[in-house]
Amino acid sequence: MKYYVADAFAEKVFEGNPAGVCVMTEWPSDDLMQKIAIENNLSETAFTVKEGECYKLRWFTPGGEIDLCGHATLATAFILANFYELETPAFRFVTLQSGELTVTKKGDLFELDFPSRMPEPIELTDAMIEALGKKPTEAYISRDLMFVYEDENDVINANVDFAKIKELPDGLGVIITAPSHSGRDFVCRCFFPKLNVAEDPVTGSAHCTLIPYWAKRLGKDEVISKQVSPRGGMLYCRDAGERAYMSGKGVLYAEAEIHVE
Repeated sequence: MKYYVADAFAEKVFEGNPAGVCVMTEWPSDDLMQKIAIENNLSETAFTVKEGECYKLRWFTPGGEIDLCGHATLATAFILANFYELETPAFRFVTLQSGELTVTKKGDLFELDFPSRMPEPIELTDAMIEALGKKPTEAYISRDLMFVYEDENDVINANVDFAKIKELPDGLGVIITAPSHSGRDFVCRCFFPKLNVAEDPVTGSAHCTLIPYWAKRLGKDEVISKQVSPRGGMLYCRDAGERAYMSGKGVLYAEAEIHVE
């Protein structure tokens, strides 16, 4: 099985979020894909098979299959564009839980067309504050819990309790965010201990929630995000109502073969 690792939303290797990409001619079993994801030990491994004019796409974390993953989708498009279909301007991906997704090449950027998920405000609980380590000003939920601070240093220097995050009853993951300056509109960090991923370096799916929130709050359709994980990553974002667009670069880290029986 052909296997690649690409850093997504990265300017150079060792930045952004590394994703495994398996390009196949037919589907292996779900059990085998899960074992491969565990063996790779990356936040996500993408599996893709071309069917007709589009690609079927699935994403697995070490803790299970996930409904949507931005960085692994960008990484898959990057690999296809550089190894399989060099002249293709856009890639259509059909997914089980998130419908059809499109990735369009724009120079050296790859723009993802994803569903928008405007978060709903919720009550802030003591358990949430204890898990975060510092009280935020606002709390929201979509697929993930999202907490807003007013000082970006509270996000950059956050010391969350992963065990307590895992015990929170709501939300698949936890997003923390704050307004920013210096050529970017907001910063964020994302944590997914329920999926055996402590901190995700750069999270495209979380921006399905972040983009509509910040676009509405700042009163503009185009916003720039900096995910301030230790690896870090930049996302160039656009709010389009029911759709959220995010762009970034890809960098090849590894090309290999997986040997499985």
